Amino acid sequence: MQSISTCIWFNSQAEEAAAFYTDIFPQTKVSNVMRYGQGMPGEPGTVMAMTVELNDREFIFLNGNAGFTAPGPAVSFFIKCDTQEEVDHYWDKLVDGGTPIRCGWLTDKYGITWQVVPVKMSQLMQSGDAQKTQRVGQAMMKMVKLDINELQRVFDEA
Repeated sequence: MQSISTCIWFNSQAEEAAAFYTDIFPQTKVSNVMRYGQGMPGEPGTVMAMTVELNDREFIFLNGNAGFTAPGPAVSFFIKCDTQEEVDHYWDKLVDGGTPIRCGWLTDKYGITWQVVPVKMSQLMQSGDAQKTQRVGQAMMKMVKLDINELQRVFDEA
C-alpha cells in the first residue's frame, strides 16, 4: 500500500468514474468501498469513498457531494506511453466526453486533466542536439494528440 494516495473529489459520480477508468486502464481494481451512514452528509447506503487502483497506482474516489470541483490543468496525471497505439488508446478513451487541450493534454468528462505522452518524446527532447530538440518542441506545440512518427520525422530532418 502506498503511504501517499491521490484523493479525487466527485460530487456523486465516484462509482461511475471508477467504472469509466477501470475500462481504460489495465491492472485496475476497486476495493475498500465505504458507504454513508445515518447522520452523515450523504444519502445512507450510497458510496462515500472507494479505493481505485489504476495501473498499480492507488487513488481514493470520494463522493463529497457539492462543494469542490476538479483543480484544472495545474494538477494533471501523466501517462507514459511506449507506442502510438497506447497514446491513441488512452487519448481516445479519456477525451471522450471531455476536452482536448494541446501538446498531449486533455481534460476528461469529470474535469480531471491528463497528459498522454510517448516515452519517445523525452528521448528526443534529451538528445543533446539543440536544433533537433527545438524542431521537436515546435512540432509538439502544434499538436493536440501527440504523434510519435511525426515527432521522429521532424527530429530526423537534415
